Amino acid sequence: MKGESVLVVDDSLEMLELLQRQLKAMHFITFQASNVHDAIEVLKHTSVDLLITDLQMPEVNGMQLVHYVKEHYPELPVLVVTGYPSISGAVEALKSGVIDYLVKPFTQLELSQSVENCLLKNRKEKRQIKTEEKLDNPSPFAVLGMIGRSESMKRLAEVIQLIKNNTATVLIEGESGTGKELVARAIHYSGRRSKAPFISVNCGAIPENLLESELFGFLKGSFTGAMENRVGFFQAANTGTIFLDEIGNASHNVQSRLLRVLQEKEITMIGSSKAQKIDVRIIAATNAGLQQMVRQGTFREDLYYRLNVVNIEMPPLRERKDDIPLLVHFFLRKHGAEFDRTPEISQQALDILIRHSWPGNVRELENVIQRSLIMGRGSIDVKNLSDYLKVQAPKNSGTHQAEFLTLKEQEKEYILKVLDSVDQNKTKAAEILGIDRKTLGQKIK
Repeated sequence: MKGESVLVVDDSLEMLELLQRQLKAMHFITFQASNVHDAIEVLKHTSVDLLITDLQMPEVNGMQLVHYVKEHYPELPVLVVTGYPSISGAVEALKSGVIDYLVKPFTQLELSQSVENCLLKNRKEKRQIKTEEKLDNPSPFAVLGMIGRSESMKRLAEVIQLIKNNTATVLIEGESGTGKELVARAIHYSGRRSKAPFISVNCGAIPENLLESELFGFLKGSFTGAMENRVGFFQAANTGTIFLDEIGNASHNVQSRLLRVLQEKEITMIGSSKAQKIDVRIIAATNAGLQQMVRQGTFREDLYYRLNVVNIEMPPLRERKDDIPLLVHFFLRKHGAEFDRTPEISQQALDILIRHSWPGNVRELENVIQRSLIMGRGSIDVKNLSDYLKVQAPKNSGTHQAEFLTLKEQEKEYILKVLDSVDQNKTKAAEILGIDRKTLGQKIK
């Protein structure tokens, strides 16, 4: 089938390159990961049709990845390749749900036969999904989860194609939940750095006093609690891409060190006086107005201009409502695999979703679909949608002050609606709202 994608996981760069070349000759879209952690990150953000994994890998082995996939992605077929064959290993792999087991070295014909064998079951299931035609998406980055054929998404795809192979820093701005990290991954995995690491760092999720040491690493004894040498995220991302989400949360000290990285292409570990040269592409993202922060003096102006070489503005979902049906059917497939029936949504329910303003953007829509599928046991009708989605805003018949709510009242009403939509799950609600769990707790009080 055209457009089928394969994720290849192997700690050997030579084997990754060989498998990629052979799979591309078979007209597959390929993604690569050199360890289990990177593979899981790709699976979280990418829809793939087949996983090919080695077994013998450092730190976390391939069988642990197989177990993870069978628990979280039970419909994903798995092909194991190994250079250390054993009967017990093969038995364990097959008992864990692996469809085929290939021993290195193997010929392209052997690989082709194993891949076809693994995909047969997947193809049959795909043909049964009634919504497949509705998922037709011309975006070259649909496989990464960037779903949409609106004009704004087409322009976004064009920008990614233009910048994917250069080294210019990129600043992605947009509301929480619009998919800023998906864009960063699309830039990385479609460009020449795709075989190198992609490291994602949420600057808002790491305590301010730890962010500097996490980014740049530290030497043993450099501060209280530094019991060993530890490399930072920048060293881990060398030759690849580092994605700095919520960059506005970085302290002035971290901002100063980031500016040096951009100017000198080098980092210095905490406790060291020796600088290390690095080759890392930096992509930053924010849902806060950095220009306003510059004017207020809370963000360095020189760093802002260094980061903002290429600016990408993410369109909110309310401005690309034509993409909502595509996104809905994408999430139906993503979260409907665990049900025995084909995931469906009624036209009336879809109309309600299209009408909604989606202040939480795509992340809110995905949470709504996942929850509604659970409540509807595999299908979504109006009765399965949260009440707050069904309430239409009253038409404005005048300008009397009594018709309006204060900002505080509107915030309270929206927070309560989001909490209701996720069954009071504060972690999910905080993600939709674009704030941390502690801030949400304070607002609830």
